[in-house]
Parts: sequence; structure tokens; C-alpha cells
Amino acid sequence: MLTLLKRLLYVPVVILLLVTATFFLIRLAPGGPFSAERDLPEEVEKALNAKFRLDQPMLVQYGAMLKDAVRGDFGPSMKHRERTVRQIIAQHLPPSMILGALAIILALWIGITVGTVSALKANSALDYFGMGVTVLGISLPAFVFGPLLQLLFAMRLDWLPVAGYGAPLQLVLPALTLSLPFAARFARLMRAGMLEVLSEDFIRTARSKGLSERIVVLRHAFRGALIPVVSFLGPAIAAITTGSLVVEKIFNIPGLGREFVESALNRDYTLVMGTTIVYGSFIVICNMLSDLSYALLDPRVRR
Repeated sequence: MLTLLKRLLYVPVVILLLVTATFFLIRLAPGGPFSAERDLPEEVEKALNAKFRLDQPMLVQYGAMLKDAVRGDFGPSMKHRERTVRQIIAQHLPPSMILGALAIILALWIGITVGTVSALKANSALDYFGMGVTVLGISLPAFVFGPLLQLLFAMRLDWLPVAGYGAPLQLVLPALTLSLPFAARFARLMRAGMLEVLSEDFIRTARSKGLSERIVVLRHAFRGALIPVVSFLGPAIAAITTGSLVVEKIFNIPGLGREFVESALNRDYTLVMGTTIVYGSFIVICNMLSDLSYALLDPRVRR
């Protein structure tokens, strides 16, 4: 319980440090949110600076930003002035979350299955083939693998849509593209964990009692073998959800990743801060839940 409370206390501290670093770094970068608008009259620019508090000292801006962020009010976007940051996040976050959830489920299913089979058939042709495919999955970037899937399944076989968002079938190719590198890592971690557990004394004891291999694997070995996978699950969820920009562009998915990158390029301070807080909170919480799950699987960690 004490460890849980400590980790819960770390969450706001880490998020505050992330938000603080982002706030000052984006303002230290060359240019400003209105510098690209060359035909903007001086009076209008002054009015915009006053509206977004850019004419105030930086520490005053920082304090006002924190005060608004605590209430969940990120203000209007500096580039899309007719829309608030909350509206933009509410519109573009669900596609990224849906795509990320499908990708992580697919990655776990593929990775655990391939890793378990490879461990049970260690040093066989099936094991070498499975681990060879995982190396390919880790090595191929999304901007290479995604178009290959589009070429094969959409353009040649005409089984799935090329791109777009809205229909369930349109999510198959992007979810597969996003999940494969993580499925490959899960498979390698699962294989290593399963091989380690299968060499333990309690597994030999279970086999000596005459238990079938299926029961030995599922009841006795599987839980311990999952520990390396669970330890990587938090960072994987965060990376899948926040790192889907390339996949979103390839498959024309209106996710939040594209808005985040464009807001940084456009110096849209309010949108940058809003997306940073959302993504940062999600990453920190995922890592905390991963650590807690790790402790549930391994009693030694709890002690």
C-alpha cells in the first residue's frame, strides 16, 4: 500500500516537470505563433498577443497556464482560433486511442502466441522461423511496412480499404502496421521468459507428478513467463498511442498525433500544452499500471 501511494504521488510531480519543460522549450524556439502571418497589421498582432497573454512576462504566462490546466481549460488554439484546444483534443483523440487499443491487443496476441510456441519448440525450424520474422518486424519501419500492406491487401487482392477512417475494415491495415514491431518485441520477451521459467525446479516437479505439458505450461509456467512482457507493456502502450503519427498519415486517420506535430511546427502554444498534458498523463499512468501489474505477477517485487 505504501509503494502504491508513493507511485501515485509521483504522477503529478512527473507531469508537472514535463509540462514545465515543454512550456519553456516551445517558447525558447525561434519564431512565434503569429510570426508566419506577414500581412498581419501591428494592431491586430498586439491584440492577439494580449488575448493569449504573450505580452506578459513568461513566469506570469506560466502561472496562468498552470491555473487553467488544473481546471482542464487549455484555451483556444492559436492557429485554429474558432476552436478550443479541448474541442480539438476531443475530436482527434478517439481515433488515436481506438487505433492504439486495437494495435496493442493485436501485438499481445501475436507476440505471446509466437513467443510461447518458439519456446516450446526451442532450437527447431519453427523457432528459427518465428524469431527470424520478429527480427524482420523490428527492423522494418512503419513507412515501409504500411505501404507494402496497402499494395498487397488493398490494391492487389482488394480485400481491405487502402486508407480512411470510419468503417471497421479501414482499421485493419493501420492496426496491423502499428502492432507488428511491438508484437515482435513481445514475442522475443515471451520466448525468453518462458524458457527461463521452464528451467525452474517447480516446473520439473510438476512434470514429475505426471501433469500434461498443457497443464504445466498454462497453469504453472505461463504466469511467470508473462513478467518480461508486462514490464514492457506500459512503455509499449504509451509508444503505440503516442507514436502513431506515421501510421495516421499513411492511412489518412484523423488522429491526435498529427495535430500534435503540426501544433509544434506552427508554434501553437496552447495546443502544444494541451496535447502534452494529455499524452504525458497517459504515459505516466500506463507506466505506473505496468509496474503495479508486474508486482502482482511476481511476489518478490512486492516484498
